[in-house]
Amino acid sequence: MVISAPALALTSALCSAAATVLISRGLVRYGPYTGAWVNLVVGTTCVWIAVLLGGGVGRPTPAGVAYFALAGLIGTVGGRLLRFISIETVGASISAALINLSPLVATALAIAVLGEHVTAPVLVGTLVIVGGTTLLSAGGRGTGVRAVALLLPLMSAVCFGVVAVLRKIGLSGMAPIPGFAVNVTAALVAYTAFLVASRQSTLMTCRGRSLAYFVLAGVAENLGVFLLLLALSLGTVSVVAPLASVSPIFVLVLSFFFLRGIDMLNRRIVVGTLLIVAGVYLIMALR
Repeated sequence: MVISAPALALTSALCSAAATVLISRGLVRYGPYTGAWVNLVVGTTCVWIAVLLGGGVGRPTPAGVAYFALAGLIGTVGGRLLRFISIETVGASISAALINLSPLVATALAIAVLGEHVTAPVLVGTLVIVGGTTLLSAGGRGTGVRAVALLLPLMSAVCFGVVAVLRKIGLSGMAPIPGFAVNVTAALVAYTAFLVASRQSTLMTCRGRSLAYFVLAGVAENLGVFLLLLALSLGTVSVVAPLASVSPIFVLVLSFFFLRGIDMLNRRIVVGTLLIVAGVYLIMALR
């Protein structure tokens, strides 16, 4: 049985959506700082198992290790922690849609830093995304979410967009899976040190259903990353990236069935999410 790159990309998006919903369930009893730490522990464990099964870390360059470690501090600590906080604050659906803007951030950085040209699809996609974000803001107010709270998922998107550029540079001196292992390990060490130094080590304690939800979310998230890497090895970025960006649509569907009473939905949130996905698709597929 041959699995195609588009199928892998869509499955990756579904895994990411499942992780978002599982995180939301886990946050019912424990806070985002606990959830983020459990997520990092699971991610670090999973990726090092993959490294050992794949033959080791190889021969990375110091620069490659440094870039992936920096990516861990900015994207994996900052991005994931803000993601957990935003899910708790504004809900899974709105968070998923706005964090999905990270490819746009990466594209903007590529234009600013690498000198890439702005194309018509980028402009059209940006306008569609602005419209979707405006609707999300209005829809969020309808469920009691303040517009300023939308800065949380937007900041998470910025972190993930920056980390994409850092990983791209780091790949010149290190293979993807070992690089990702350095990434999450640096994040786990730094985040654990912060919790211990600030005398908040009790936040690393979790049990019951929330622990199960956080662990499953970590497995789903890292499985999604692995499937995305596999999809990129089989297909082109122009095909894989747009399909992987549809995860907010899956979040809407899963939220309807599994987050009733936890995540509030209305027509503006649904339409805004669809517009943001469409805008990202335009930028990634046609740029």
